[in-house]
Amino acid sequence: MAKPDRVGHLLRRAARWEAGLVGLLILVVLLGERASPQFLSSYDLFSLALTSGEVAIMALPMTLIIISGEIDLSVASTMGMASALLGYLFSKGWPMLAIFAVIAIVGAAAGLFNGLLVTRLGLPSLAVTIGTLTLYRGIATIILGPNTVANFPATYTNIGVNPVLHTGLPFSALCFFGLAVIFGVILNGTPMGRSIYAMGNSADAARFAGIRVKRIKTLLFVASGVICSFAGVLLTFRLNTAVQNNGLGLELQVVAIVLLGGISIFGGKGTIVGVVLAVFAFAGIQYALQLTSFNQEAFGVVVGALLLSSVFVPNARAIAARALAAVRRVSRRRSVTQRSA
Repeated sequence: MAKPDRVGHLLRRAARWEAGLVGLLILVVLLGERASPQFLSSYDLFSLALTSGEVAIMALPMTLIIISGEIDLSVASTMGMASALLGYLFSKGWPMLAIFAVIAIVGAAAGLFNGLLVTRLGLPSLAVTIGTLTLYRGIATIILGPNTVANFPATYTNIGVNPVLHTGLPFSALCFFGLAVIFGVILNGTPMGRSIYAMGNSADAARFAGIRVKRIKTLLFVASGVICSFAGVLLTFRLNTAVQNNGLGLELQVVAIVLLGGISIFGGKGTIVGVVLAVFAFAGIQYALQLTSFNQEAFGVVVGALLLSSVFVPNARAIAARALAAVRRVSRRRSVTQRSA
């Protein structure tokens, strides 16, 4: 486990990063207000929460997985597979409750498959989930093919697009906030949370400390599969359409949000609070760009820039220290060469 001074250092670092995110949020609000006076209207805020809810939900299990030292790039494909399965079973006349149960089981199986390949076979999670990203998307294509299923019952599609009573927020946003509280409690108030941080800092040390690394990581992947399947159901009801490419490409947005939230790509660092702030900032940036003449097809440029900056900025000090050390080594070698001459 991390020593007390180490924990204090991590908390101070997280607080600084979260303060920077608050500053970014303020900047986004100012830019959004400049782009449109209606940027902070209740309608625009509802639309903002509605369109970003599913991605925000998928970012939560990704947060725990990255803190543990792994990554799951199959999240959007799991979402698409759940959407295709929902459409297929509905078209065959299945009752909704039975469909939800099947989707939850399939999502858990998808996460379990990822987890077993990583923990039992010792394969790198990056390679495994790149493979299952393609695999699960292929399964979605097989399930639904080129077909489109629509006209789901209004009872469910209304949940996807209408605010929940007395809240003014969409159902997906409320689910995100509820899950964020649960995940925050797990990370900061339970032995499992401390174990997740310990695994991210050093899996070997965690193993020697008696932490069941393989079991916990497998559970994290299973949770990711179930939650991403749930997000796929919400996306399908919001769009009132099930197609095999629902959620295509969203995995990069999920990773960008998590890293922007201060979660270290190397594991062992970060907080749920930072990820929640990053969700607000990312959604605000995306919506502000929509209000301008920015080419939405080039939004990938923004996502890529956020990914790179989120990795570079936290490690800038270490990168600068290594560069300075390299310069000093070169200078010493030159001095020795000159004295020898």
